[in-house]
Amino acid sequence: MLSIPVKRPLPCSPQLLTSLPGPRAKMLVERDHAVTSPSYTRDYPLVVARGEGCMVEDVDGNVFLDMTAGIAVTSTGHCHPDVVRAIQEQSVNLLHMSGTDFYYKPMIELAEMLVNRAPLHGKSKVFFSNSGAESNEGAIKLARYYTGRNLIVAFLGAFHGRTYGAMALTGSKSVQRANFGSLLPGVTHIPYGTGTSLDYLEQLFTTILPPNEVAAIIVEAIQGEGGYIVPEDGFLQRIREICDKHGILMIVDEVQSGMGRTGKLFAIEHWNVAPDIITTAKGIASGLPLGAIIARSEIMTWKPGSHATTFGGNPVACAAGIATLRLLENGLMDNATKMGELLQAGLFKLHQRYSQISRPRGKGLMVAVDILDSEGNLSTSSRDAIINAAFHQGLLLLGCGKAAIRFCPPLVIDAEQIQVALESFQLISNLLT
Repeated sequence: MLSIPVKRPLPCSPQLLTSLPGPRAKMLVERDHAVTSPSYTRDYPLVVARGEGCMVEDVDGNVFLDMTAGIAVTSTGHCHPDVVRAIQEQSVNLLHMSGTDFYYKPMIELAEMLVNRAPLHGKSKVFFSNSGAESNEGAIKLARYYTGRNLIVAFLGAFHGRTYGAMALTGSKSVQRANFGSLLPGVTHIPYGTGTSLDYLEQLFTTILPPNEVAAIIVEAIQGEGGYIVPEDGFLQRIREICDKHGILMIVDEVQSGMGRTGKLFAIEHWNVAPDIITTAKGIASGLPLGAIIARSEIMTWKPGSHATTFGGNPVACAAGIATLRLLENGLMDNATKMGELLQAGLFKLHQRYSQISRPRGKGLMVAVDILDSEGNLSTSSRDAIINAAFHQGLLLLGCGKAAIRFCPPLVIDAEQIQVALESFQLISNLLT
């Protein structure tokens, strides 16, 4: 049995020792700019050295409260001992032996756990990938392969990834598509989240979009990059009805909303809807690259060689995924529900006090507010200023949508840390009014 090295514990609240960025961080940012792609989106100059739970420490010793979880990835917190131990134990036995060509236990065991827990009707099977974009690329292929149809319906505001097929589905920001030439054909976007948008889809079916040529409708249970938008009740149920009526597959993208973030393993469970295919990634291995396509067995019938991956389902990543799922089921999903309610209650009080903060929305620890100007319009510049000011207060936040701030901390966050985040957010709001 391997032992985890003893490290100096991090404080449970922010602790700033230098101006930001500190001298070591400045040096590393300069080195980074000289050698890395300018396509990376860095909101502020945070250079992370290590993390523990909901806290991260930068290279200058400054400690921050992380309300981003690496974009909803470190679901069990930074370097959870159970996850680290699983990684260590697996890594001394087997680092890689491609699951495309061979078999190994961690991949089988994690697949069994996922199919036993996924809210699909009947038996299901899993294809492992490395990321959410890969999962969505594979889901497109699978839907077209199974149905023999070509067309896909997606939603405005959606984010499904930046590779070519996933980018064709994405309808979030024009910069994600600009100057990249022709994308995957056959994708139609409609508005998200309301019955009116589905009325529009029904109109398209009678005019320019033959429903018997549509392979799938792909939808986020809660839109992530689009602004943490929660759909109207009945929206997802009606998509299921439309799919059943026309023989269309319902693909639910749970890349950001899944793995316990909303208090349930998959956000679609809040609406008791059973999709045909679920795509997931991010929090599934709490920091290691892993994604999955979970589909009904009668759908996942592609032949050997039809779809494959060298690294997807890597044994170390799967070991981390097994540990993650066990932790989610042993209290972290319940904590996400409780802490999410506390977070939304605190943000609602701030909304009542500050006209620039919208009413909070979300489920579990997938929560957002919009930032408004003096006339009540969405203000991207004010949102960005708040995020930057939060960094200088030791609070890590990220934006989404046009002017939203998302709160997606590790699911191990406690009530005291929620209160610290709310107090910091209030202080920043005071400074900007």
